[in-house]
Amino acid sequence: MGKNEDDRAGISDEEWARFMEQAAAGSGDAPKEPSARARMVTERLREERSRGQEPPGWRTGPAWQEMQGRGRRKRRLKAFAAIVLVAGLALIAVRPELVIDRITGKTEARQQAKNAAPLPAESGRPTAPPAAVDPDQPTLQEPFRGSPALQWADGAAGIEVPEATAVGGMSKQQVADALEKTRQFLIAANLDPATLRGERPAAALAILDPRQPEVPQRLEQSLTKPTAENTPVLLFTRFDQAKVKPVGDVVKVRGSMRAEQGEPGELLVVTDYTFVHPMTNGGTSVQRTIVRRQITLSLLDPARWAATGDRLQLRKYVSEWSNVGCETADGFLHPDFPRAAPAGSAPTGPAVDPYDRSRDIEGEGCGTVTRS
Repeated sequence: MGKNEDDRAGISDEEWARFMEQAAAGSGDAPKEPSARARMVTERLREERSRGQEPPGWRTGPAWQEMQGRGRRKRRLKAFAAIVLVAGLALIAVRPELVIDRITGKTEARQQAKNAAPLPAESGRPTAPPAAVDPDQPTLQEPFRGSPALQWADGAAGIEVPEATAVGGMSKQQVADALEKTRQFLIAANLDPATLRGERPAAALAILDPRQPEVPQRLEQSLTKPTAENTPVLLFTRFDQAKVKPVGDVVKVRGSMRAEQGEPGELLVVTDYTFVHPMTNGGTSVQRTIVRRQITLSLLDPARWAATGDRLQLRKYVSEWSNVGCETADGFLHPDFPRAAPAGSAPTGPAVDPYDRSRDIEGEGCGTVTRS
């Protein structure tokens, strides 16, 4: 027995168990007559199986594979976190303001302002300037970001005609026609793409009375031979398309109009509108040109006045432009862009809030703006 045990001293219990299973099946090279040690191991394994136990070792593979799977998933999560971290660092390096805005809550405030409902139409002159908003720089994608005009109406929708009633000697229908013609004039003079490109504002001129003394000739001269004193931008919004382009196709508009009686046989349409034009010089910079116009047009009774009955005459017009060069001798508005050399003379006048519609347009000269 000692020799048999010595000969098999290097064989494990598991190997002997496998030999015995093969022997029972009649295959393999298992010993024909197992040694006492083999019989002892076989008996021990049989007793463990009867108690529902399995010997440890190579049979525990599935549990190990499951653990390996958890290990791989964990490593993948770590790799994913590393990718996100690297991307985040790259974002901070390229555009740190995006991360700063999110941390400070500016991104959320910006989104709330963007989703806010449009302001109701003005029923008359406001009594105070618009509330302060968080100043923010406009972009090509959001040209009205950080501006009170963000909640203003888009384009012609901001020029609403009030309900017409008879005024003085003018019937309700005559008043309604005068209000609608005034609306069409404002659109043609300040929103029509051809006018904005610097072309002749033919649609606006067609509404004006050619019989009004001096005015048609003065307007024609301003368009053909503009000067600093007689410039078409006093009445028409025009940009030099060789230098600037509009950002998108939306112009923000806010204002009001009303009809009232003038002299006998005269109906006045009094208007006060502000137009916000986002412009770019071809790069990434955006500048908002803010134009406010207070214009009074009149409809005259041809029986009393030398007038064309279906045309309007200019009674009064004053304008104010913001974020543009002080000189407009060439008949165009020239936006001043950030980090660009100011165009024309340096401003010497008082600081003005261009969005404050509670004040009148007063004085002449070139001042500065308190917000853009």
